[in-house]
Amino acid sequence: MSAELFARVKDSVPDEVLADMAMGAVRLEEILKEETASDSELVQEACRLTLNAGGKRLRPMLALLAMLAINPNGDKEKAAKAGAALEMIHMATLIHDDVIDEADTRRGQPTASATIGSTASILAGDVLLSRAMRLLAEVGSIEIILAVSRSVAEMAEGEVQEVAVRGQFDLDEEGHLRILHLKTASFIEACCITGAILAGADSSQTACLARYGREIGLAFQIADDLLDYRGSSKKTGKSRATDFREGCATLPLIRLKSTLTEEELTFARGKFGNGVTDAEIEMICGWMEDRGAYNAAAEDAEACIERAMDALSGIPESPFRTFLSSVSSFVVTRES
Repeated sequence: MSAELFARVKDSVPDEVLADMAMGAVRLEEILKEETASDSELVQEACRLTLNAGGKRLRPMLALLAMLAINPNGDKEKAAKAGAALEMIHMATLIHDDVIDEADTRRGQPTASATIGSTASILAGDVLLSRAMRLLAEVGSIEIILAVSRSVAEMAEGEVQEVAVRGQFDLDEEGHLRILHLKTASFIEACCITGAILAGADSSQTACLARYGREIGLAFQIADDLLDYRGSSKKTGKSRATDFREGCATLPLIRLKSTLTEEELTFARGKFGNGVTDAEIEMICGWMEDRGAYNAAAEDAEACIERAMDALSGIPESPFRTFLSSVSSFVVTRES
């Protein structure tokens, strides 16, 4: 669990809840270590690099919290196994993403593709995906397997659609949000559904947690896209405005376009994914700050959080629901 998130919630939830989450986090790491071990040196190295790069473990944590919010006596071992499978799927997508983006680092650490090559990395990611689905089968719920496999297919489709629109400076908000729903929100929704199923939640509670996860996923990705432009490179572990440099239109740019003059539009369109300099990036980021593009995108993320909080009102009050509320705030105020 992210130390930043732990610090955020420690004063608002009981110590025993924090202890439950800490124990779950320890067990999660044990299973991840076991399940990513391999006789293949290349697979082992790809997994080691991705695990060592760290991460918030947000997806398995949401599955555990969703279960405990409905059933505090839920099976924590099954939740840990399911959570490890969800994190392994996420790891696989990161490995594949780094190949697609030709990224040398992630969170300031060398990527698998930069270390062992693209082909080996793709195959290692496939190994992780396969092992994750096997681990989900061990959890013993066809409902979870269906929910997760459906979301994995949607994630892949979202990635394909994102590649298809790369370089499209005039991508509209509707098209962009459709991609975000597929590539990010769908899987986080599935994580929450996984927890609901493990808890034995009824259809109404499951729908509430699904909606919560979907909105959190959208907010998380919008916040991520904002960090790409205005975050600290030391904290994000990547160059500022990587999306603009690579020709990926995200919400800050979409919000900016309507404020630009024809001359500025022509300039920005010409530089989009086409060798923009650091000085030009600073100017474009300055436009985003001065003309309210950052604030507008942040308001979109906050609107997602409001809808997520509304969804949480459909499940019983408890310290675990409070924890889920804190996660909502965390995803839009984090610094990396």
